[in-house]
Amino acid sequence: MPNGLQHEASPYLLQHAENPVDWYPWGPEALDLAKRMDKPIFLSVGYSACHWCHVMAHESFEDAPTAALMNKYFVNIKVDREERPDVDSIYMNAVIAITGRGGWPLSVFLTPEGKPFYGGTYFPPTRRYNMPSFLEVLQYLHEQWEDNRESVLKSGEELTQHLHHPSAHSNDDLSIDQTILDQAAKTLFNEYDWHDGGWGGAPKFPASSAIEVLFLRYHRLKDQLALDMASHVLGHMRRGGIHDQIGGGFHRYSVDSQWLIPHFEKMLYDNALLLRAYLHHWQITQEQQSLEVVERLITFLTRELKHKKGGYYSSLDADSEGEEGTFYVWELEELNNICSHSPYPEFAAKAFGVTKDGNFEGSNVLSQPLALVGLSNEFGIDEDEARALILDLRNALLKERAKRTRPATDDKIITAWNGLVLITLAEAARVLARSDVLTLAQELAEFALTELTVDGKLHRSWRNGEARYTAYLEDHAALGLGFVALYQVDFNTKWLTAARVHASEILQHFSDEQGGFFDTRDDHEALITRPKTIQDSPTPSGNTMAVSLFLLLAALDQVEPWTEPALKALSSMQETAGRHPTAFAGWLNALEFAIGPQLQLAISGDIENVDFIALRKVSDQAYLPRLVRAAGDPGEANAPQLLRARDQVSKPTAFLCQGFSCQLPTQSPDTLQQQIESALSEIGT
Repeated sequence: MPNGLQHEASPYLLQHAENPVDWYPWGPEALDLAKRMDKPIFLSVGYSACHWCHVMAHESFEDAPTAALMNKYFVNIKVDREERPDVDSIYMNAVIAITGRGGWPLSVFLTPEGKPFYGGTYFPPTRRYNMPSFLEVLQYLHEQWEDNRESVLKSGEELTQHLHHPSAHSNDDLSIDQTILDQAAKTLFNEYDWHDGGWGGAPKFPASSAIEVLFLRYHRLKDQLALDMASHVLGHMRRGGIHDQIGGGFHRYSVDSQWLIPHFEKMLYDNALLLRAYLHHWQITQEQQSLEVVERLITFLTRELKHKKGGYYSSLDADSEGEEGTFYVWELEELNNICSHSPYPEFAAKAFGVTKDGNFEGSNVLSQPLALVGLSNEFGIDEDEARALILDLRNALLKERAKRTRPATDDKIITAWNGLVLITLAEAARVLARSDVLTLAQELAEFALTELTVDGKLHRSWRNGEARYTAYLEDHAALGLGFVALYQVDFNTKWLTAARVHASEILQHFSDEQGGFFDTRDDHEALITRPKTIQDSPTPSGNTMAVSLFLLLAALDQVEPWTEPALKALSSMQETAGRHPTAFAGWLNALEFAIGPQLQLAISGDIENVDFIALRKVSDQAYLPRLVRAAGDPGEANAPQLLRARDQVSKPTAFLCQGFSCQLPTQSPDTLQQQIESALSEIGT
């Protein structure tokens, strides 16, 4: 019989709607019931693509005796962390305080007032992994609630007070320190894994924001070690099993330190951030293989995660047919049969690292253990022929794989993650001069304005035509950044106006007087604490993105109210970011932009004019992370101040500025190129 989740929109919650557990969604009904019945709350938080969430659901939540105990002793609440990052953040911090680690499924026990007193992640059905069984936990906590209520309530109160501690110190000094970037770089260098690439051991996660730190350092200082490090980790990930060698896209993380065996779910945000990292790598190095990754990622996103209205789905599951990774793995005989047409019979196995014994439970996760030059040398062919053979094999394997049972798609659309996609698609459209990608970005932006925004208010999640939950800080900030990125490609002031609206919303409803911004609006539902996320993992935090949005708008509009809150937040976080660069890399990237100096390019004239296009192209492809662009008619009402300050001219004219102090206007692309190069040279890039 369906429980209280049957009318929810989240695919994750709907997966549990037929459980024998009497689940409730987070909300007043469940919280009031707990108080009325004087029962503690069991809160289970997860997401659709989470493998261990599925395992615990199958072992415990689908088990009638376990469900009976849960229903008897607790009010049970199920939350999709992607819909309710506020609830997830609060209680994840509580579990980390209790156990020293976090993860999903998140399993937390609360007083009827919502105060956490015990928690963990996955609990097995029987004692194993040095963990008690879930049944033992349920029975023990029921007994504690009945017999040691005072102690339980005291634990809940103390833990709640711990969660109230501010996550950043107030700082009235708005100065920022460039040496912080040197300190962070030294830490990144010292902690880097030069054998396998990346930072830390298994499990190993993509660190897209940290890679961007390295790109920015190379751009400013021409630090070759920084670029070598970024190239090294991107190369290892590209060749590893974490990268879907057949269908494109990246899995969530690698369970080993070699990037070989992935945890197989694919998350939208990882692929958006990695697409941007590989795009920037290609801009800097012109390395063909990074460009191929970019193009395959765009294809993957549009083929497997795009809604027909323009938004992008959240994730692909790790499991299919009840097993993790089944959709993605291959056996040697199967591969040989599919690739028998190849002129080199052993080429496919060598190219994708496939053996008879396999590397994953008797099967093979595909990788590229040999570099292209090594593969071509082994078979006595040139690199172009080897590349063409790999492309043919990929197409054949992709066609065969399409016959398998696909992993489930979590088809809800999350605003913040779509904002990350919008940033990346806009940049890719500009850099690659691809009108089809620009169309994708424009469709996504229109989707955000028409579907994610209802009655003028941005929402967090959308599925089947329904927008749900008031947007969080990261939604406004990421989408605002996406609008700014798109404006700098097609110069439609509609996008810039939308970005300003989101920045104003953040200032008005999310500001913390201590500095920085809360995750939730000032009129948000009352929780035991108001969360404030500052860590940039796995995505840039809402605080990081808000700061970046304000700095970009300040560079375009010269509006002082954007600058002060950004610098206040940065100054309070810079020392922490310098000490822990992989966890706070987004702050470092915002700091790098704030240190500047920023270059501001205004191009006055008809954006369809051939002379305008020639001027625009000067800055289209180059990696210029501290340059902002405004273009079009200076007299347009919503044009940025950077453009409005220009005189009307009869022919498209470029104005290169620094701090709104400009060089001589030019109508020559060659002269503009020289001005940019000179400006970069003078500031030591």
